Amino acid sequence: MSATFDAERTRTEARLAQTRRELVDLFTRDREEPVAGGASRPGADSFPRSRTMRLLLGKHGLGALTAILGGILVARPAIAWRLLRLLPIRTFVRTMFVRFLTSHGSKL
Repeated sequence: MSATFDAERTRTEARLAQTRRELVDLFTRDREEPVAGGASRPGADSFPRSRTMRLLLGKHGLGALTAILGGILVARPAIAWRLLRLLPIRTFVRTMFVRFLTSHGSKL
C-alpha cells in the first residue's frame, strides 16, 4: 500500500513540476517576436492575445486607464460615482495596505 502511495505521489509531483514550468514559460515569454526584416510583432500565442489587453498591460496602459477614468469623471460625475460603488474598494485598500506594511515593515 505504501509503495503504491509513494509511486502515485511521485507521479503527481512530476506533473505539478511540469505544469509549473509551463506556466512560468507562458508568463515570462517575450511579448514581442522578431519578424523577418528586423521588425517585431506580438506573438500569436503570447499572453495576452487581445490588442486591448496588450494596450492596457503595456507601457502606456496605466496612463490610458487614468485618462479614461479622468474623462468619465469630468464628463459624467454621476456615472463615475456609480462605477466607483461597484468596485470592491475596501478589499482593494486592505490589500494595498497589507502590501505596504509587508514591503516596508522592516523600515518602519
